[in-house]
Amino acid sequence: MKPPAAYPKIVASTGRALLDVVRGCTFDDFILRPQKSIVARRDPAAIDLSCRLSRRIVLNRPIVSANMDTVTRAPMAIVQAEEGGIGIIDRGFRPGEIEPQVREVEKVKRAQHGVIADPYRIAPEASLEEAAAMMARSRVGTLVVADVDGRLQGILTNRDIRFVPKGATRVAERMTPRDQLVVHEGPVTPEEAERLMVRRKIKKLPLVDATGRLLGLVTSRDISRQRQLPFATRDAHGRLMVGAAIGATGDYLERAAELIKAGVDVLVIDIAHGHSMVMQRAMEQFRKRFGDVEVIAGNVATAEGARFLIDLSADGIKVGIGPGGGCTTRMTTSFGVPQVQALVECRLAVGDSAVGVIADGGIKRHGALALALLFGGDSTMLGSAFAGTEEAPGEVVHKSVLLPESGKSVKVPFKVLRGMASIEAIRDRLDVEDADKVELEEIGAEGMEVSVPARGSARTIVREMVKHLCSSISYGGAGSLAGLREAFWKDPSAFVIKQSDSGRRESYDRG
Repeated sequence: MKPPAAYPKIVASTGRALLDVVRGCTFDDFILRPQKSIVARRDPAAIDLSCRLSRRIVLNRPIVSANMDTVTRAPMAIVQAEEGGIGIIDRGFRPGEIEPQVREVEKVKRAQHGVIADPYRIAPEASLEEAAAMMARSRVGTLVVADVDGRLQGILTNRDIRFVPKGATRVAERMTPRDQLVVHEGPVTPEEAERLMVRRKIKKLPLVDATGRLLGLVTSRDISRQRQLPFATRDAHGRLMVGAAIGATGDYLERAAELIKAGVDVLVIDIAHGHSMVMQRAMEQFRKRFGDVEVIAGNVATAEGARFLIDLSADGIKVGIGPGGGCTTRMTTSFGVPQVQALVECRLAVGDSAVGVIADGGIKRHGALALALLFGGDSTMLGSAFAGTEEAPGEVVHKSVLLPESGKSVKVPFKVLRGMASIEAIRDRLDVEDADKVELEEIGAEGMEVSVPARGSARTIVREMVKHLCSSISYGGAGSLAGLREAFWKDPSAFVIKQSDSGRRESYDRG
């Protein structure tokens, strides 16, 4: 039986023929021939867009936000997971500064739950001042009260401490004690918890074992969010999934250890050139220390690079050298592979290995999503598309822009997007050996910093992308992303049109 969201098996002769067609080409060199539509409505709730991220992680939407310090921190990762994709928290922190990245992961893991296995807890003898500080620090409104042995004593909410002098008052004086709570003994499914909470008219359900020790907490808010966001990417405990990048030198193993403790779902060993001895050493050390923890490696752009990472036991590979909006590798080194050729090469190299292929970079319009997913990507990684959104890190700055029609100057809000190999990102991160002794001028930067217009929520952008991908599936004569891929790889010539210069202008230029 084919595993969930698996890429279709590719006939070797078909793969070789398509590779000959796409050599030297990228997304704008192609357009797809429309097929007879079989879907009544292009409804994202009805069209299956599930895909593999890596060996053991499946996404409901094939969208990953890039591990860039101007793109993905906790707010972005939460939106991506809620919408069915995943966000990769960047490693844009100085060596030794592991805790800030860990906190970003923890924020995502605590944003939603099925069962909260480790709710914030406080001792009954603690002061209300301590309780208020914990609520403010953790941004939660409910604390479970437990003794030193972990036995449930009660629950304290922000309503219990409102308007109460906090100095001398103890938690035990204001909490709702255990004997007044509805408590469930043993594990519980979300459905069982919901039925019990409805019947007993409660919003919070503590779970305990036979000795009264706390097992977890279920809240009505989390149950409601599960229902409102049916496509969200969740782990086995109902928490949102999140990834994090760790690099391949310096503190990467210590960083990985702390991120794993925080509950990260997948790690990304991310360097500009993944087909390298640096990557080999990093992957070998990672596997030696962490066993089968899910790990994505990259970037590569060739079949040899893909096979190299597969042999190193990567669970996913990032494909793309130089196509990103903040990357200057091709300009500064003259090395790289046009992204469509890179994707086809790497897809053929991956074969039936179950390794996920992430198409990283070069997607400048929504229509290119379908191309990236058909030419070899299991999922797509985007940075520029989400830069400038409300959830992207960074301050909004206002710059004067001259309106060509009127000649007037107006102030326009911008945010910064920068490649992680840009001199600005390196200056902030200094993630190199003997960083304090390195002169920045000696570092060969392969990225740049650009201003991106500030816009609304990344959630709106993701939903628009998903709608357009559903339209692509309809035009392709399929009922799902998997179905479109099956049809495409059965006979690529029925879909692929290689455009002339004038055809490309007609398709994509809108001056």
